[in-house]
Amino acid sequence: MGRLRSRVEILTLVVLVILAVPSKVPAVRNDIGFPRSIMSCNTTVQGRYLISDSNGYVCSALSLDSFSRCCPTGGERFACQGCNLASKCCNSYEYCVSCCLDPSRTREDLVTKVKIAKPITAGTYASAFDYCVGRCRHNSASVVHENAYASNFHHCFSMHQNSSEPKESKTEARLTGIDVLVGRPGESCESVCRSRGQSCLSNMLSLLNRCDILQKYMRCKNGCYVSMGADQPAEVAEDAPSHLNPGACLYTQMEERLFCEGSHQHTRRLCPCA
Repeated sequence: MGRLRSRVEILTLVVLVILAVPSKVPAVRNDIGFPRSIMSCNTTVQGRYLISDSNGYVCSALSLDSFSRCCPTGGERFACQGCNLASKCCNSYEYCVSCCLDPSRTREDLVTKVKIAKPITAGTYASAFDYCVGRCRHNSASVVHENAYASNFHHCFSMHQNSSEPKESKTEARLTGIDVLVGRPGESCESVCRSRGQSCLSNMLSLLNRCDILQKYMRCKNGCYVSMGADQPAEVAEDAPSHLNPGACLYTQMEERLFCEGSHQHTRRLCPCA
C-alpha cells in the first residue's frame, strides 16, 4: 500500500512538472522588423506593347514590376524616341509621355496650373505626369476628315503657344510631319498629294496661306498679293499672260474658301500633304 502511494505521488509530480514546462519553445524570428517602403509608380495604359511610368521610363508591359508598377531603371530616362523637340510632338504616345516628363521641358509648377479643359469651371492637372498623360493623347486639332491623323506626329505635349513667340516658328512647328509640295500649273492639291500616295490636308491650307510661307517655298519674284481665287495659296506661272502678273504669289483673306480641289491653269499651288 505504501509503494502504491509512492508511485502515485511520483506520477503526480511528473504531471505537475510537465504542465509547468511550456508546450512550445519560443524561437527567434527573422521576419520581424519595420515594413519596407516600396516606391510605386503611375503608368500609362493606352499602349498594347509599351508602357511609360511616372519616373520617365518606357518599357514593355511584360517587364513592368508587378509590385511597384515601375519600369526597370536600366534604360534611358525621359526618352524622346520618335519626337520632334521643336514642336514637342511625337509619333508614339509612351515616348511622348516620357519626353514630356523631363523637368527641363516641363515644369511641374507651371503645368499644374493648366486647365484640363476649356470651360472656366474645369479643374487643373494634379501633377506633371497627369499633364503629360493628358496632353500626349491626340486631340481634334491632329485629326483630319474625322478619322485620319493629319500627321504621324500627333502626340504633343506643348502648352498653349506663348504670344511673344514668332508666328513663323509656331507655323513651322504645326507643319511638323507634313510634306509641303508645289504643284504644276493647273494641278489641284488633291492631285499633287495623290501623286505621292498621300492625302491633302485641307485644314492645314490656312497655315500656308501667308506671304512669308509662300516666299519660303516659292520664288514670288513679282511680290505677294491678296487674291480671291479657289487656287490659293499659289504662285502665278512665269509663262502666264502678263495681266495675271507672272511670278507673283497669291493668298486669300477668305480662308473659308480654301479647298484642296481648287486649281487654275496658270497657277502652281502650295499644298500640305500627309
